[in-house]
Amino acid sequence: MTTSETVQANEIVGTQSERASWGTLLVVLAGAFITVLDFFIVNVAIPSMQRDLHAGPAAIQFVVAGFGLAVASCLITGGRLGDLYGRRKMFAIGVAAFTVASAACGLAPTAGVLIAARVLQGMAAALLTPQVLAILGATYTGRHRALAFNAYGIAIGLAAVFGQLIGGALITANPGGTGWRSIFLINIPVGVATLILLPRLVPESRSDGRPGLDLVGAVLVTAGLTAVVLPIVEGQQQGWPLWTWLCLAGAAPLLGAFAAYQRFVARRGGSPLIELGLFRERVFTIGLLTIFCYLMALSSFFLVLALYLQQGRGLSALDSGLVFGLLGIGFFASSAMVPKAVLRWGPQVIAAGALTVAAGYAAVAEIVAHIGVAGSLGWLAPGLLVAGFGMGLVIAPLTSTVLAGVAAHHAAAAAGVLSTAQQAGGAVGIAVVGVVFYRALGPHLTPASFGHAFSVSLAVTAVFCVAVAALVQLMPRHGR
Repeated sequence: MTTSETVQANEIVGTQSERASWGTLLVVLAGAFITVLDFFIVNVAIPSMQRDLHAGPAAIQFVVAGFGLAVASCLITGGRLGDLYGRRKMFAIGVAAFTVASAACGLAPTAGVLIAARVLQGMAAALLTPQVLAILGATYTGRHRALAFNAYGIAIGLAAVFGQLIGGALITANPGGTGWRSIFLINIPVGVATLILLPRLVPESRSDGRPGLDLVGAVLVTAGLTAVVLPIVEGQQQGWPLWTWLCLAGAAPLLGAFAAYQRFVARRGGSPLIELGLFRERVFTIGLLTIFCYLMALSSFFLVLALYLQQGRGLSALDSGLVFGLLGIGFFASSAMVPKAVLRWGPQVIAAGALTVAAGYAAVAEIVAHIGVAGSLGWLAPGLLVAGFGMGLVIAPLTSTVLAGVAAHHAAAAAGVLSTAQQAGGAVGIAVVGVVFYRALGPHLTPASFGHAFSVSLAVTAVFCVAVAALVQLMPRHGR
């Protein structure tokens, strides 16, 4: 073969590789998008669900909490299954199960069936979610890996920011008379398309380490995480009964036993569920704390903003979603500049973004304190745009920063730990800010009290964002 023929062949191979690369990214991000979307989109459908299914507040609450609980409890095990048996295979099983569970949610005749389907949906999400980051880590290297992780951050940010708007639009459009059921049924075509494209565009990968699933470790970590998350998501609404405190008290021994057992398995030459050596990497450990704190701020902000708009201002699901769209505009504006900014300033981009979010929250709180629920919502636009701009600076680079130094054979397990930190942070943030919000709301649920409670809650979420900026200072200065 001549030199020119060799160059031409290399160009063809490079072009094909680039197509496959883009295809891999789009397929796996579709799976990530629908799982995050389903966490946020369900909130706008709660009133119509409760009416159509004749369900009480406790049942409807478990429609929301059951999904999050299943995800948080099973993520680490899901990540390890991908390491052992193939990430593409586990991703496919997760997408298929998520699609079937979504159909069951959309067709549920009773609240009990809907709760069960939501738990199954959460377990499926826990299986596919860690594989997304692991596949990206195994497929891409160098600058392309950072770009892929940034794309992942943008995808989940868009799902979170626009979840309320998408849900409100679907319920208002009422396709085929499905009403609230459309927010689940929309997952079916997405899931089917993903499964069709998956074998063609996504390469298989797995850990080269020793085979075997640590079943004892899986049981211990699932029980420990359930003991943490379940009382947190249920305690506020149920008035913190005795069982919630007993669960929280039992969580530490369970998780301590899990860590001890992981060391024991590793010393015996076995295959632990999590390599504890991951936590010796300062970027990974500090990054998990940073993600935890940021999700405390993000999830709780979305909750109190929705309560203020829908219960305090009386907005419909669609109108409330349009207000959330202002965050999306700011998010879009900053996401485009993130890759170059990270190359120049590294993790400090995350710190700047967190402080920008805090400034946006503070501006919104100050405006709400003055206008309450009577003034024009247009006054909130500058603060929401600023907050959204900061969200784009944080979400896009945070994942790539945390996972940058993780070895490929630990990719899915590390992704499972990272995703668990996200879920746990969201649950804790909602619980903490929920207590603040409802105490500030007081016994008299007047529109004015909602404005006061929202303003007070934003002060707490701003503190979480400042904590994120402080944690970033503990990361190595050279991190990119």
